[in-house]
Amino acid sequence: MSILDNNDDVKVLVEGLNFKEKVDRSLALIEAAHVKYGEGLVVANSLGKDSVAVWDLAKRVNKKIRGFIITTRFKPAATKKFMADEVARYPELEIFENKANIPDKLYETDPDKCCDILKVQPTRWAVEKMKVKCWVTGLRCTEGRTRTDYKEVEERDKGLIKLNPILIWKEREVWQYLALYQVPVNPLYKEGYRSLGCEPCTRITSDDNERSGRWIGTSKCGGECGIHTRPLIGEGI
Repeated sequence: MSILDNNDDVKVLVEGLNFKEKVDRSLALIEAAHVKYGEGLVVANSLGKDSVAVWDLAKRVNKKIRGFIITTRFKPAATKKFMADEVARYPELEIFENKANIPDKLYETDPDKCCDILKVQPTRWAVEKMKVKCWVTGLRCTEGRTRTDYKEVEERDKGLIKLNPILIWKEREVWQYLALYQVPVNPLYKEGYRSLGCEPCTRITSDDNERSGRWIGTSKCGGECGIHTRPLIGEGI
């Protein structure tokens, strides 16, 4: 049976595997998916710590693996600079951005709509343009309350597989990997951020919840932008 068809208990894996075993499992998942989907396997790189770890893992499997970055007009300057540096190193990373006009401070009045326009829609464009069959994410089940029910291999959109190869990693294991393999990271982490997003909607917090600094003061606090919860095929493409 392929590792892509496993029914292993994610919660057991989180605590039961050591760091090396988790790295080996992540590599095996990406390799199996690349064998199956070839050029249709594409990495979604948010430029956060988890995404750059997954990007590095993917490049260890095959240097020709492509990726896409979703950016917005509200990304911090440090993130935009890091993005430029990453694309210069890896031209196979393609940037997608929705530059449509939106109401002023929509992120305050309707953050769900803001994310849907600026993040979800360009993800749909990326999936369509790059002919994605399997998209690889840096999602982890230990990040926060909204990410506990995911699986390593999912098909939330018919015909589009989502691979979450570091789903069972803990935050410290991500940093362990980045340090050991000397993977460049967004400099905003040095300032104390633990989860990165758009500048108006991201704060530094001391909360145990890794994503607690996202969308503070709104119904989305600690939640999702919609890329992992909204349909990516067939809506507005």
